[in-house]
Amino acid sequence: MTISGVNTRELILEILLQIEEEGEHSHIAIRNALSKYQFLPKQDRAFITRVCEGTLEYQIRIDYILDSFSKVTVNKMKPVIREILRSAVYQLEFMDSVPDSAVCNEAVKLAQKKGFYNLKPFVNGVLRTISREIKHLEYPSREENVVRYFSVKYSMPEPLIIRWIQDYGEEKTEKILADFLKEKPLTIRCRTYRNSVEDIKKSLEEQGVTVEPAPYLPYALQISEFNHILTLDAFIKGQIQVQDVSSMLVAEIADPKKGDYVIDLCAAPGGKSLHMGDKMEGYGVVDARDISEYKVGLIEENIQRTDSINVQAKVQDATVFDVESECKADIVLADVPCSGYGVIGKKPEIKYRVTSQKQDEIVILQRTILNRAAEYVKSRGVLVFSTCTIAKEENEENMMWFLKNYPFKLESLDPYLPEELHSETTKLGYLQLLPGVHKTDGFFIAKFRRK
Repeated sequence: MTISGVNTRELILEILLQIEEEGEHSHIAIRNALSKYQFLPKQDRAFITRVCEGTLEYQIRIDYILDSFSKVTVNKMKPVIREILRSAVYQLEFMDSVPDSAVCNEAVKLAQKKGFYNLKPFVNGVLRTISREIKHLEYPSREENVVRYFSVKYSMPEPLIIRWIQDYGEEKTEKILADFLKEKPLTIRCRTYRNSVEDIKKSLEEQGVTVEPAPYLPYALQISEFNHILTLDAFIKGQIQVQDVSSMLVAEIADPKKGDYVIDLCAAPGGKSLHMGDKMEGYGVVDARDISEYKVGLIEENIQRTDSINVQAKVQDATVFDVESECKADIVLADVPCSGYGVIGKKPEIKYRVTSQKQDEIVILQRTILNRAAEYVKSRGVLVFSTCTIAKEENEENMMWFLKNYPFKLESLDPYLPEELHSETTKLGYLQLLPGVHKTDGFFIAKFRRK
């Protein structure tokens, strides 16, 4: 499919190879490609995004299909051929808008264009067999092996499924897995300290955007049916910030007061910092820090676009003690680096990059940052600890470790949360949000007060 001189399927192949072979994050690879080809029609942009995201999301199921019909197994294929076949199978299995014959023809043409002339019959044969026979393919049985069944049905590696069944049970695990594969509208926070939700909604709708209320918070909206966020007036004027509801709850729970001094240790791209600044209505200071010039640049872009006068960004490694900050902060936010299992629905490649070594290293990193965070909180000040994961060793276990080793106690979250989120644990001082169980990403928040 070549429109405006760009072969969309070739572009899809380049993006998938970048993610698979070079380890790039999917949302960044897709965003960079679409920025480069900004002139592409909306329909093409949507097609590229859908095929890239879908191929990644359903990779385990797609590989199961390919291995069932191809003499050469997926892991023995050349990377270019593997990605051509994967994206073609995604289109055959999940997209009715493209005729099967077109999918097969385009894949064969692309293989030839990439120099694999001698593999044209192989690509053609495999895809035509799949398009004919896929209706009769047998999938693993739930009764015989529930882990294998979940893995192929929901395209999730088995080690993660085993962990989650142990932690949350079979029923909740299936809800989590199903939710990861659902289409999600984009969630935005309306900056109500300067604009009313109604005015923002009206401005968006005038530009043809579909606007729905988001769950849990009155100033959160879900938006869809727009080409690019950068073209929306409300975004350009700094009236909205892209942010998931789970992340908005951090500022609600932190509950900053006008004039507070807040340190956000791992702040990029700045959503929580800006939210804290807005809640303080331009008073006080939010010190938004992150590890690199690049990350701090992202925060600064958002500060400038939103004209957030009480937020400042600087490069500072959260694992290194900053003597200037000792016992200075009313509130410290520690939204620490994590395995990211809670946002697999938005960044599907996360699930294929899991190792137990990485998991252990991340827990140590989190404890190092929490150790520093504790030193910056003034007497009777607040530390809010959060992650975007559902792994117990990063969440509850780190929370218990922190309570045992530092002069802090948990404080109830109930005064800051909508009633439907109240639970046994929120009364104690922490909240684990699960995709499919709650209407948000997977996210963990705990609130500590210094004794």
